[in-house]
Amino acid sequence: MAENILICGVGGQGTVLAAKVLSQAAISSGEHVLSAETIGMAQRGGSVTSHVRIGRNLYSPLIPKGQANMIIAFEAAEAVRNIDYLKKDGMIIVNKKVVQPTTASLTGKTFSEDIMLEYLEKQGKVISVDTEAACKELGSSKVVNMVLLGAACKTGLITREELKAALKLLVKPDFYELNCNAIDYVK
Repeated sequence: MAENILICGVGGQGTVLAAKVLSQAAISSGEHVLSAETIGMAQRGGSVTSHVRIGRNLYSPLIPKGQANMIIAFEAAEAVRNIDYLKKDGMIIVNKKVVQPTTASLTGKTFSEDIMLEYLEKQGKVISVDTEAACKELGSSKVVNMVLLGAACKTGLITREELKAALKLLVKPDFYELNCNAIDYVK
């Protein structure tokens, strides 16, 4: 049976690296993996989605709508925007922090994290993570991706050890320990 994980966020948050780490961890465990990114205007803070499909008999790297076992959202509005991918009773790992879109800033409107989290809780099982507090405690704003992958370990999909082994292959040695600490942040 395939595991379908949609990772979503905005440009610069590390969604692509998170997908690579998750994919590498699965490959190292002997799994077949297909993945793809849609990055659009990511360099300008636009939406980024990565599809990671783990299992046999998969013929496309893109997850069909309604088939994602899990959404890992680096930002609550992106979770809401991509909720159509989640299967019934799927899992949502979500960063509580909302990144206000430029259009909202220009019009004076804001997006409420409470309203979005409440909506998401009606759509599936939710693990919400205060990545702002995590980054402050860890001393780096660049580890949101690994904090969220660490939270995904709570589902049993992947282990922290598998993620750390993948990290060793994918990140510079100077950043390895920091990223491992981020994976361990959510217990």
